[in-house]
Amino acid sequence: MIRIKGYEFRQIKINDSYNRRALQYQNKILNQLRPFGLTEDDIEVPLEKVSIKKAQASVSWYMFGEHLFFSYNGSAKFVENLAMVTQVIEFFTNLLKEKKITEEELLNEFTEDIDIINIRKNAREVLSVEEDSTDFELIHQNYKKLSKEHHPDMPNGNTEQFKKINNAHKILKKELNL
Repeated sequence: MIRIKGYEFRQIKINDSYNRRALQYQNKILNQLRPFGLTEDDIEVPLEKVSIKKAQASVSWYMFGEHLFFSYNGSAKFVENLAMVTQVIEFFTNLLKEKKITEEELLNEFTEDIDIINIRKNAREVLSVEEDSTDFELIHQNYKKLSKEHHPDMPNGNTEQFKKINNAHKILKKELNL
C-alpha cells in the first residue's frame, strides 16, 4: 500500500498490454471528471509513446475556476504511475460526489500553478537533486545543508537564497505528498 494525500492506495503491477492499459486509464480519468461538467478540452492526461518506460504520469484539469493537477512517479513504469493517478482521481471525485468532501477541500488538495512542472524542476535545481528525484530523504538532506549554509544568521547568509530553498522544499514536499 502507498500513502497519498493521507489515504492508502494499492500499488498496481502491470505485466502486459502497457499502451492499451495506459489508454484505458486515460479514458477512466476522463470519465471520472465528466459528471462535473468537464469535457476532454478541460482535461489533459498526457500519454507516453512507450508506456513501459519509467516516466511520471499526470492529470491537469480546470474545475471550479481553478487549475488542478496531480502527478505520480513512484513506480517503475509510466503505465503503473498512470494507474496510481487514476486511483487517486477516482477516489477523490467519488468523495466529492458522495459529499464526503467539499469543493473547497478538493481544491486544497489539487490546486496548482499552471506551470507546476517547471516550478518543480526549478525546485530540484535549487536543492541540487536530480531532475526526476523522488527520494525525499535526499531532498530533505540537501534542504537542511543548504538552509543552514544560507541562513540569514550565518556569516555568509543570504536571505533571498534562504527563502528560495525553503520554498523549493515546500513545493517538493507537497509533490511527494508528505
